[in-house]
Amino acid sequence: MTSIEEDGSTVDAAVTRVHAPRTLTVLPVTGIGEIRKGDDLATIIADVVELLDGDVVVVTQKIVSKSEGRMVPIDPDDPADRLRIIESESVRVLRRRGDLVISETRHGFICANAGVDLSNVEHGWAALLPEDSDRSARRIRDGLRAATGREVAVVVSDTFGRAWRKGVIDVAIGCAGLAAVVDLRGTEDAMGRDLVATEVCVADEVASAAELVMGKASSVPVAVVRGIDPAWLRRGSVAEEILRPPDEDLFR
Repeated sequence: MTSIEEDGSTVDAAVTRVHAPRTLTVLPVTGIGEIRKGDDLATIIADVVELLDGDVVVVTQKIVSKSEGRMVPIDPDDPADRLRIIESESVRVLRRRGDLVISETRHGFICANAGVDLSNVEHGWAALLPEDSDRSARRIRDGLRAATGREVAVVVSDTFGRAWRKGVIDVAIGCAGLAAVVDLRGTEDAMGRDLVATEVCVADEVASAAELVMGKASSVPVAVVRGIDPAWLRRGSVAEEILRPPDEDLFR
């Protein structure tokens, strides 16, 4: 199995096999401040952190949505107004329970309330998901390259629940410069047996690791994950690599 690089070349899946444990460093990025529509996230990030080649910069969906103007007014005391926005951001509603709606967004995400979020935003406003989070990640990555001269990857993260498990976790909704999924099929495990079904969602794992230093209420919307296997640094796309097509989904 091959992956497509930005220059059009291909890389065999064998280059993604893991040979030895790696040490990762996860760094919170402070000093970002409040983000407004039109703010250049790459410039803001580059001004407050020194990046190295191979770093993965994880940026929360919230500040991406704010910078891209994906904010809408809402009456927080009117459940009908909130439901109206959720339904406008959904292409299909899968389940309802009280105020909770599980729906499919136009991006193909299955998530609570179509990703409409009232946390960490000004009262009377709701944040919507970016129009195209992969494109957002590419834009930030290009800006960081221009500002710093460093070759880095970018992951746009958001908080999702998970079927059959309690608790929420941060996942990637967009990425650039990092393999979203590393395909280990055809390689060997530690006992020398062939792996036949193992595909690792690296982008989600990076997003989740970054959330451990960002938190939910500490005003740290950016983190840097350092030490990623260089073989994983390629074009990357959540939409193309992570989202499962409906005909492969046993639960829809």
